[in-house]
Amino acid sequence: MLNLSDNEINCGQDLQNLKSLNQNRLSGWHLSFRNLLLVLLGLFLVFLFLPWTQNVHADGKLTTLRPEQRPQTIHATIAGRIEHWYVTEGQFVKQGDTIVHLTEVKAEYFDPLLINRVGNQVEAKKQAIVSYDSKADALETQMDAMRRELTNKITQIQNKIAQANLKVQSDSIKVLQAEIDLQIAQRQFNGTKALYDKGLKSLSEFEEKRLKLQENQTKIVAAKNQFESSKNDRNIYLSDLQLTQNEYANKIAKTQSDRFSTLSDKYDALSSVNKLEIDKANYTQRADFYYILAPQDGYIVKAITPGIGEIVKEGYPVVSIQPKVDQLAVEMYVKPLDLPLISLGRQVRFMFDGWPAFFFSGWPGVSLGTFAGKVVAIDRNISANGKFRVLVAPDPNEAPWPNAIQVGGGAKGVAFLNDVPVWYELWRVLNGFPPDLYKDLAKATKTKEKEGEKDEEAEEKDEVKLKAPIKNAK
Repeated sequence: MLNLSDNEINCGQDLQNLKSLNQNRLSGWHLSFRNLLLVLLGLFLVFLFLPWTQNVHADGKLTTLRPEQRPQTIHATIAGRIEHWYVTEGQFVKQGDTIVHLTEVKAEYFDPLLINRVGNQVEAKKQAIVSYDSKADALETQMDAMRRELTNKITQIQNKIAQANLKVQSDSIKVLQAEIDLQIAQRQFNGTKALYDKGLKSLSEFEEKRLKLQENQTKIVAAKNQFESSKNDRNIYLSDLQLTQNEYANKIAKTQSDRFSTLSDKYDALSSVNKLEIDKANYTQRADFYYILAPQDGYIVKAITPGIGEIVKEGYPVVSIQPKVDQLAVEMYVKPLDLPLISLGRQVRFMFDGWPAFFFSGWPGVSLGTFAGKVVAIDRNISANGKFRVLVAPDPNEAPWPNAIQVGGGAKGVAFLNDVPVWYELWRVLNGFPPDLYKDLAKATKTKEKEGEKDEEAEEKDEVKLKAPIKNAK
């Protein structure tokens, strides 16, 4: 107050008596609310220091651990027309059970006795091969006979040549003898003529010596003619030898050519037999493809080409099958940013679609309805969706996965990392930092360094132990 007046104003009692003022006073609830806020703030501060398990979330779907047990489609190996179905959708089949029967649609396979006819062709060709072998053997025998006959002919001609050589020698000696006789007759004739001219020999003696000279002259001509005839006979025998060798060489070459032609025909027949046997095997195998069989135990999922009389092309899908599963797995897709945090053996918790679960990502210990798994494989190449595929199998040390889940069902996975305070995790998320990967790397590095130091200490101790016996020996 400004105290401009001397009058005092005391309205304390009046204010207490005012009903409106009493109605506007604060109640005792505001104190309780304040205390509640303080308690909540204290709990929040305590909550900030609670441990929090860092994790990586990823969606996935159920699959199988073994590739051959995943859903597959059975295709028609050959083109055909559907004749009869032996199964229904959802039916369980065993390996080798008949699923569907196909009939032929190609004209070259319509003959119902095609395999038997091809078999007959094979047998005919085999008989032809036997005939070719017999003919080749006969030609070989014929060549052997020709070689023996040639040897005999050559022996005969060589004997004749030897006889001709002897006769030539004999005739040459006769020529020499005739020349000597001629010389003697010539000297006698000359001596007789000289004596006859002197009148010491008679005419009859002279005529006798001249007649003898003429006879010797005739003999030498005959001897030379005989000698030339013998040489001609020898040359004829030599020519016969060459002609005989050439003749039989041509005959043997022709027979050998016929044998090679026969062998060539035989090999052609063998090639035809092999081709026909391949055709027969192909036709037999094709006949087996008329019946599509179950490749393994499983359930028929869907008939892709269901109609009777429908024509399916070669390699066209006919039915899909779900093989019997021995062990389920989950394939989940992780972002490239989170991939370095995933390693083989890393624990993962799953919530399966259709299976009730109560999950706390930061406190896995209080979660309900989740199931454990371990990472068993990580793809080395990114998938089409821009993420990396990770394959997770059930953890044998934890509760088994439910039997009700099926291949293809959805699953939400959470891979657990490090334990950090809640306030740290909130700070990391608000700042967009990755989880504590580098701490794990630092721990691993320190562990390796410690292991290296331990190894060095062990080596030093071993060296000391080795040196001790040497000192004692000294």
